[in-house]
Amino acid sequence: MREFVTDLLSRQGDDVPVFSHEHTVTHGALRASVAAEASLFAASGVGEGSTVALHVPPSFTQLEVVLALWSLGARVVSIDHRLKPAEVEVLRELTRPQFVVRATGRPGAAFRERHELVTEPKPDGRPAATRHRLVQFTSGSTGRPKVVGRSTESIIREVMRFGAAEGMPGRGERLLLLNSTAHSFGLMGGLLHALATGVHLVFAGRPTAEDVLRTAARHEVDFITGLPFHFALLAAAAHPSALRTARGAFAGGELMPPDVAERFAAAYGFPVGECFGTTETGALTVDVAGTTRPAVGKPLSDTTIRVRDGLVEVALDQSPYLDEGDPTRYLDGWFRTGDRGEFDADGNLRLLGRADSLVVVRGSNVDLTQVEAALRAHPLVTEAIAVHDTVIEAYVATSSAALTPDEVAAWCAERLAEFKQPQRVHVLPALPRTAGGKLVRNPRALADAR
Repeated sequence: MREFVTDLLSRQGDDVPVFSHEHTVTHGALRASVAAEASLFAASGVGEGSTVALHVPPSFTQLEVVLALWSLGARVVSIDHRLKPAEVEVLRELTRPQFVVRATGRPGAAFRERHELVTEPKPDGRPAATRHRLVQFTSGSTGRPKVVGRSTESIIREVMRFGAAEGMPGRGERLLLLNSTAHSFGLMGGLLHALATGVHLVFAGRPTAEDVLRTAARHEVDFITGLPFHFALLAAAAHPSALRTARGAFAGGELMPPDVAERFAAAYGFPVGECFGTTETGALTVDVAGTTRPAVGKPLSDTTIRVRDGLVEVALDQSPYLDEGDPTRYLDGWFRTGDRGEFDADGNLRLLGRADSLVVVRGSNVDLTQVEAALRAHPLVTEAIAVHDTVIEAYVATSSAALTPDEVAAWCAERLAEFKQPQRVHVLPALPRTAGGKLVRNPRALADAR
């Protein structure tokens, strides 16, 4: 990883911009900051094979620290800054890092360029026993997070896949990155892709439509990436002049609801594309232009994907899990993503929902994604989740005080067969999300949010 990071940092000239928010960082300044951070960490005992948990909000500081640690050959354990101390301790127990690097003070919702850091040695920490240099955690949307390891080789391959994908932002283009750089897509498709190709990353202050649009207009961005909820916010705001310089956008991290994609395209005059992947595998398909929807594009170079028994599987050299994981997810060289899918006649992968979205109600199959589509079609509903434990329950988000559970139930009664209709409806101002920004689908966690 040392050699790869050194190569990435040396590809652009000193005066070429790489990060912008209120201020701009050039590649020359980035190289100097990374070298300074690396010297400080080395003085603290960090070196080849050291394990370091990074609990720092997305920021210029966080990006520089990731690169500094990798330049020393350390394993970075990426922990979302929004997690509470008890949650962080669970992840620390699972991974046993030798050092914990955290930001001082309380993290806020707004993007800050700089943070003061504290490095804490952990006497019970263990050095890396494998070549994995990035450790991340599954979102935990349906259960306890699993420990996922990425080797240097797998990281390099993913960066090369992004670089070879048709239509990706390229040298000199300004990319407004709304995805968290603590997670897979933000790191690979954001930071490392930018360093590899000369893309200029731009960061918004807050995840609101007003701030995102203001940032896009100020920096005259060429491209936007984010989660589906970012594009739902932008579609609702409908301020096309703010994105007058943008040539494209695509979502990564969660499957884009078709209605959100349609509303965004209608509001801004260009489609939003899609990147499909998992924490365990990295990016698998990228349809930057959004031309294959409802499919998510063809498999990227250096990936092998098949659909077996209706489930999407990916060929991997080894299990992606560093803990015991789930033995049913990786078998005989194939990783089950947990997604249902099919290939169309042109070789594009179409996702049909999660494997657990197909349930049986009184002897009949019900696809919960169909229920969710009916819920989202209501003009006052901004987000929707359907879950099944003993019965189908619907959770909808709205900004209107006028929407009631009875109205939602009546709406569904007109559009869904009786056995598909939610038996319980809960109306909330916002639906709970995981630390990674994905909608929570665990029935118990949703019940706690009521």
